[in-house]
Amino acid sequence: MMPKMLMLVACGGALGACGRFLLTTWLFVPGQFPWPTLLINLLGSFGIGMIWGMGLQQEWFESWGRYLLVVGLLGGFTTFSAFSLETIALLESGRILAGLSYVLLSVLVCIAAAWLGQLLSTDYL
Repeated sequence: MMPKMLMLVACGGALGACGRFLLTTWLFVPGQFPWPTLLINLLGSFGIGMIWGMGLQQEWFESWGRYLLVVGLLGGFTTFSAFSLETIALLESGRILAGLSYVLLSVLVCIAAAWLGQLLSTDYL
């Protein structure tokens, strides 16, 4: 099963990454608000919600859909969709504080990590 899952993830991931690249290239305007990234994150989050809702407990979803569409396609398109789904799972399970903490930490810590990575890779040090 593992080689099949990897192939599905790889194919979906390639399509998702290409879609992200094309959409970003088409919509990107230097110096402007990052609308392409926001749109990609919104589309990916909506897509993962739709696919998860339609596929849950379906044979096709369990055998190939989860790997090709959720992990591969949407994972390659945006990892924000996985973050959104995990947040919903925490909130729906009644773990409100954990869900809100996850959102806050993910946003703040990831921005700080990106800033630190940029700082460490430039001449600022």
